[in-house]
Amino acid sequence: MTHSYRQPGVVLTDRRFTVPLDHDRPGGETIELYAREVVASDKTHQDLPWLLYLQGGPGFGADRSVGRPGWLGRALKEYRVLLLDQRGTGHSTPANRQTLPLRGGPAEQAGYLSHFRADAIVRDCEAIRAEVTGGAPWTVLGQSFGGFCATSYLSLAPEGLATAVITGGLPSLDAHADDVYRAAFPRVERKVTAHYARYPQDAERARRIADHLLHHDVVLPGGYRLTVEAFQSLGIVLGTGDGTHRLHYLLEDAFVRTPQGSTLSDAFLEQAQSMLSYARHPLYALIHESIYGQDARPTDWSAERVRAEFPQFDAAKALAGDEPLLFTGESIHPWMFECDPALRPLRETADLLAARTDWMPLYDPARLAANEVPVVAAVYHDDMYVDTAHSLRTARTIRGLRTWITDEFEHDGIRTGGPRVLDRLLALVRGEA
Repeated sequence: MTHSYRQPGVVLTDRRFTVPLDHDRPGGETIELYAREVVASDKTHQDLPWLLYLQGGPGFGADRSVGRPGWLGRALKEYRVLLLDQRGTGHSTPANRQTLPLRGGPAEQAGYLSHFRADAIVRDCEAIRAEVTGGAPWTVLGQSFGGFCATSYLSLAPEGLATAVITGGLPSLDAHADDVYRAAFPRVERKVTAHYARYPQDAERARRIADHLLHHDVVLPGGYRLTVEAFQSLGIVLGTGDGTHRLHYLLEDAFVRTPQGSTLSDAFLEQAQSMLSYARHPLYALIHESIYGQDARPTDWSAERVRAEFPQFDAAKALAGDEPLLFTGESIHPWMFECDPALRPLRETADLLAARTDWMPLYDPARLAANEVPVVAAVYHDDMYVDTAHSLRTARTIRGLRTWITDEFEHDGIRTGGPRVLDRLLALVRGEA
């Protein structure tokens, strides 16, 4: 059953599909997928080509927008858009601390979650495409991890694609997670240095907060234990267009005077809770490193191990001297499964995923080298989340791929500059730019 309803300028339709949990066992267990169809209200009855949007992540449901904002408004000029909640996210058979115990213990949960990577998402898309488009190929727009999925799509089922548009999401085809994080920590350090150059007062504020956390046991309103490592992880926002400003405003409200002396303010703690908790997207933490697993080597908590190679990120050492406190970026660590109530029951499951050695390849270099699908990718200069050098190396291996390399936007350019970004990429893929 489908339900249609209206928002300003658009008609929305809820779509639900049933797909195999394991596409290699089509007669086995199934899960449900949810997607929202969006069409401009003045084009409802037109026969429009389809654009499938794959959200960044992993572990995030599709955008919940109102009307025709940003890139969506541009896309609706010529497409009927499908916003897919990738498996395990949003309304698509959610996977979290409340639902995963239905699978059994940690071993059963880890086995279940091994089916939630890009290859399974691509096969989901192919399973529903015939019902959505009548069998016609569609355009895919992949943002960040959605671009990883689009690259897998080009490898596994290019016949399903009319065009591929990738924004900030060209992955390395063969890098182990260790390689990804060894490239990431220096980029994060550059972003932190740039933040302190813009807001020099924040260097002392960050040191003061970190020092407080080293000497006090702080628990956020939702039960999250705010350690100094957790505080440093707020630097994940520095790779977005407005992230440096958001971090600055957070830091300036950190302390308040009380009868017992200066302490962290309720306003700061509430904001930190909303930024740190994985309650809304636990899959991001659970399977983040597994998106790089493609060989017999386990990911083995890669970010935690590689961080030890960069001692400048050690808060205690920074505070003992006069070095600035460095924030960290997009990385998942074992301590998160101790600090966050949304993750705490899933620690053993995460350990088992980190130890897996049977990940299958996600990309087919030979097929990509023979690619015939029109494909274009926005590569953001010094992208904090996806290494630019890795992206450009991949771009050279995909036949016919055209890149737009820009420093006008950060990683979330499709959000902050949506219409211009999508307009430029569509023109480029059509040979008009």
